[in-house]
Amino acid sequence: MSSIKVPHTLVLLFGMVLLAYLATFLVPAGTFEMATKDGHQVVIPGTYQQLENVDPLPLWSVFTVIPRALGEAQGIIFFLFLIGGALAVIRSTGAIDAILGKVLDKFSHRPAMLLFMVMLSFMAGSASIGMAEEYIPLVLILITICVSLKMDTVAAVATMVVGYGMGYGVAAINPFTVLVAQGVAGVELASGWEYRLALFVPFMAVGFHHLWGYSSKVLENPQNSLVYDVAEAQPPTVEGHPELNARRKIVLWATLITLVGIVWGIAKYGWYFKELGAIFLGLTLVVVFVSGITLDDAAKKFIEGASELTGTAILIGFARSIELILSDAQVLHTIVNALSQPLTYAGAELAAVGMLLIQSVLNFFIPSGSGQAYVTMPLMAPIADIVGVSRQVAVLAYQMGDGLMNMIVPTNPVLMGILGMCGIPYSRWLKFIGPLILKLLSLSAVSLVVAVLINYQ
Repeated sequence: MSSIKVPHTLVLLFGMVLLAYLATFLVPAGTFEMATKDGHQVVIPGTYQQLENVDPLPLWSVFTVIPRALGEAQGIIFFLFLIGGALAVIRSTGAIDAILGKVLDKFSHRPAMLLFMVMLSFMAGSASIGMAEEYIPLVLILITICVSLKMDTVAAVATMVVGYGMGYGVAAINPFTVLVAQGVAGVELASGWEYRLALFVPFMAVGFHHLWGYSSKVLENPQNSLVYDVAEAQPPTVEGHPELNARRKIVLWATLITLVGIVWGIAKYGWYFKELGAIFLGLTLVVVFVSGITLDDAAKKFIEGASELTGTAILIGFARSIELILSDAQVLHTIVNALSQPLTYAGAELAAVGMLLIQSVLNFFIPSGSGQAYVTMPLMAPIADIVGVSRQVAVLAYQMGDGLMNMIVPTNPVLMGILGMCGIPYSRWLKFIGPLILKLLSLSAVSLVVAVLINYQ
């Protein structure tokens, strides 16, 4: 039986841009009145109205939106180029391969433990200080680890994406999602962290069980890999590891200090792409000085590393285009309003689960966690009051829908960037992550019903 050929990820994304454009002719334009809260625009509940005489978007906008989206996403795109160049220089010193050799010598007979610790680290970082984009520099390192363990790039990506997605989903104090949503909903900041922390364990168990189940099959037979026949997704061959000499140790310490400094800067000063890119540039110069490689060789490696991420940058721009075209046509608020209305007729437990499903759907249209909070929480908080659900439960439903769906929606630039770096077609990733999303959404629904029953505040 002939297999169905799935289009390239870029083709799929452009198809979604076209569908979004067609949807602007079917969904009426509308808007909520907006108010400013803590420097951000927040919708005012009950003020939605349809807009008359809104000119339809010209067909030309399907094409002009893509360069606009690339401009909108320039922060993450140029950050990727800089870290791609920096990591290429670091890798050329042999320091990363040397330390990975040491790690793999220790854990080669315990791959499950190694994957568990890696996923746990990503989940903890996202649940506490909201790390996501900052993980991207580690993708190539994860690939090297997994290929050395006889696994594939899907397993490598999953340790990161599933870890950070679940971390956002049950975050205890994530400042970019939980605290923002609580502030908008009028809930005491950081309150309710005990229940969210308790959820950390079952979510981690479900996520790791799914990952290890897949990884075990690949270990038994490499042909079980979802990307076995995808040339772009094949990791580089590992042929031994260089010696961990003094210079390479210094390079590693410089890299570690840089990563710690980045975490500190994000938490204390709110550093973002501009500052992070500058730090990686500085690290590159330090590595060149310490390792003894020539400036010309370093420059060539830097450009090679950056150029390898060009395809990833294009995917990010196309993913961003979908949200932009819906915003241009002023139909986003219409979609939000239509989805929120049925909740007012549901009971408490059903309404809580309904909030989860609505937030999950809206994540496709509004992939920004904080952006989704500012648009949806002013609507969900009053609805929670009406149906007898605490606003804390509404916040939990929001963060679960936002965090978990970040692992699957193609409008998430971080996800598409990571898949692009590894050459994994979105359709193949969907086969891996789809069943896990269903498991996690089911667990989330149960968690929300329990939260309602215990009057989670």
